[in-house]
Amino acid sequence: MSEWSVTAPQKLTFDGPVRDLRVRVVNGTVNVVGTEEDAARLEVSELTGPPLVVTRNGSTLTVTYEDLPWKGFLKWLGRKGRHRSTVISLAVPAGTRVEVGVVGAGAVVSGVRGPMVLRGVNGDTTLVGVSGPVRAETVSGNLEAQAVTGKLTFHSVSGDLTVVAGSGPSVRAETVSGSVIVDLDPGGPTDVGLTSVSGEIAIRLPHPADAEVEANTTSRVVSNAFEGLRVHGQWGTHKITGRLGAGTGRLRATTVSGSIALLRRPPREEEHLSAPGTGTGTSPKASSARTAPHPAGHSPVAPGENAVSGQDAAATGAPADGTTDKKVL
Repeated sequence: MSEWSVTAPQKLTFDGPVRDLRVRVVNGTVNVVGTEEDAARLEVSELTGPPLVVTRNGSTLTVTYEDLPWKGFLKWLGRKGRHRSTVISLAVPAGTRVEVGVVGAGAVVSGVRGPMVLRGVNGDTTLVGVSGPVRAETVSGNLEAQAVTGKLTFHSVSGDLTVVAGSGPSVRAETVSGSVIVDLDPGGPTDVGLTSVSGEIAIRLPHPADAEVEANTTSRVVSNAFEGLRVHGQWGTHKITGRLGAGTGRLRATTVSGSIALLRRPPREEEHLSAPGTGTGTSPKASSARTAPHPAGHSPVAPGENAVSGQDAAATGAPADGTTDKKVL
């Protein structure tokens, strides 16, 4: 095993295979990129407070603080965290298994095909082009997933989940007060299960869609843009139920006191009209922002939409042997 104590901005390169990456930081930013190279690289561009401890144990690379364990991570809210911050970037083989934990830090992970575990106290995370299964837990941190093709599971107290152009086989989300906004563009049957106590839920499906649908809320608005579904209930529980297409997919959405909107994606040929060279193209960032759905209480009525309202509607590699080589950089 090799260990480095990083006390200032520094670059490190790790030769040999890295199959597991574990990162835990407080404040600042973490960037992780999957590449087709065998070596892994770390750049610490900013560092305030205690040193980062970097260890290479076989095929496992860990970047963290000495006093920041993975176990009990979501309960770590010590005052000592106010005086530390770091900005780090990592490039790892795309198939690497990735674990990222952030307290007050933002994280961006892109191009990773391996399994991923995310934990955040109050830091926001963005995933781009991730194809492995993702399991995320936060207290108040938000998660945005763009063009994710693997299974996605999200648990949070008050954090929001936003999925843009998701095409994975399943999306599962549970929140207490966080909103859930899911824009799907699946290549096959998708199993979607969304639950919130008071958060709003918005789901956008392709047209034509293929799913058995059941969505309900106890006391707020439900809105629906699909003529093949039934909206019913005026007092108490309001529901959207029915089958779209052959019903091979499954959509279940439940919120106690939040609104639910079931929206319709434009046909693919309409999306292609905005491609570069047609005179109506936009940047990818602008396109993602424009195509994300909005919760029912804040979105315009789509063509064919019907709604029911409730009463309140409104740098070096590790040595080959098993010794520990500790360095201060």
